[in-house]
Amino acid sequence: MTAGEVFVAPARPGSSPCPGVPAAGTGSSNIAAAAMGPRRSAASSCRRLLLPLLLLGVSGFFQSYAIEVDIKDASNATCLYADWMMRFLITYESNNGDYKTTTLNLSSSVTHNGSVCGNDTQAAVVAVQFGEGHSWSTNITKNNETYQGDFITLTYNTNDTAVFPDAKRKGPVTVVVKDSLHPVRLNTVFVCHSSYFIEAENITQIFWNVTVQAFVQNGTVSKKETRCPADIPTSAPTVPPTIANVTAASTTTSSPAPTTAPTPVENPETGNYSLKSGNKTCFLATVGLQLNVSRDKPVLININPKTTIADGACGNTTATLKLNDGNGTLIGFTFAVKNTSANVQKFYLREVNVTLLNRLNGSVISSADNSNFSKWDAFLGSSYMCRKEQTLQINEDVQVHTFNLWIQPFLVEANKFATAEECIADSDLNFLIPIAVGMALGFLIILVFISYIIGRRKSRTGYQSV
Repeated sequence: MTAGEVFVAPARPGSSPCPGVPAAGTGSSNIAAAAMGPRRSAASSCRRLLLPLLLLGVSGFFQSYAIEVDIKDASNATCLYADWMMRFLITYESNNGDYKTTTLNLSSSVTHNGSVCGNDTQAAVVAVQFGEGHSWSTNITKNNETYQGDFITLTYNTNDTAVFPDAKRKGPVTVVVKDSLHPVRLNTVFVCHSSYFIEAENITQIFWNVTVQAFVQNGTVSKKETRCPADIPTSAPTVPPTIANVTAASTTTSSPAPTTAPTPVENPETGNYSLKSGNKTCFLATVGLQLNVSRDKPVLININPKTTIADGACGNTTATLKLNDGNGTLIGFTFAVKNTSANVQKFYLREVNVTLLNRLNGSVISSADNSNFSKWDAFLGSSYMCRKEQTLQINEDVQVHTFNLWIQPFLVEANKFATAEECIADSDLNFLIPIAVGMALGFLIILVFISYIIGRRKSRTGYQSV
């Protein structure tokens, strides 16, 4: 499958006991409200009710909906059970050419056309449709011992003006990504209460409170669980933070007040990131990143490159680097090409967006975007370098600090940076150092010369006196 294709499970003949529910031959299903963990009832054979959950986020209440799907086989026995919550962050181009990030949530009305049980030769499919022409599905395959996710298909409709009020492109857009569900043993239910993300192209899919079992045996959801790594406590368990790697920029003291000064925040570690187009590297970036988020008090977030995943897209005139630190912080950089004269082109940083997510429920704590930058410009075919700290003001509450920056978003050759154009701070430093050295040498020469003259005069005075 490629992006733009829409998978539709083939229907098979049969009858359904409920109006509007797929025939039993294809696997009838129940879809209902869910909060956490599996809930099943024989009386729910025709339910299609979604119960809104108000999930408390740091910056307020976020309304989200949980989905429970109970797919039945021809004998009305459960063959696939799924219960999960999800939302999507989608970056789209607006009518004026800017790129904006919006949140697509499940609506209160969800259908499940196309869901099938699957068998040894056919994948199981969980498919839901919601809102104004949006749909999501996942294919699950099995072998003799395990089942696992194959691919996920999301179709969002930019005609939905409530979500995409000024989208330049109109109509359905379909994206297909590899499912991150690892193999799970048959007759075992997969559970993941922690949030996790799947990124591809311009979309971040966020899932949490996931419970799923495909190819259910004997119509009964198993009591044996396989947990995702994030749900498994470490040897020294801690409470998951809502914002990762945070250090308060200002500290408070307790009585008696300590005399030691607050520990200064260290600069972030420098990370190396790259993107490929096919087998060729098309984007290179080396940078240390730190966020400054002004909430009740300033909070500094150092991005850890060891846990950060790079994604994005390369193009001839625009390129985007998206970084996901794995702890709920998403940062996107968009570069564009401009004509400075008839035959001269430069690239520059045009937009930066920052999203902070609550790791416990996937809700958006904070989202900031600035599409009016004109920084980090260099001639097309070269790279841009700035070793000094720089500050990007996203909005009044969010800043991005960069350290040891070296970036090339276009025309990368042989997986190496091209000749760098340095920022003013670096070039001034490089210019001032030889001047300072020259002035010092000149001053030393003058001192030697003066000492020589004084010495000669003293010598002559002594000779004449004799």
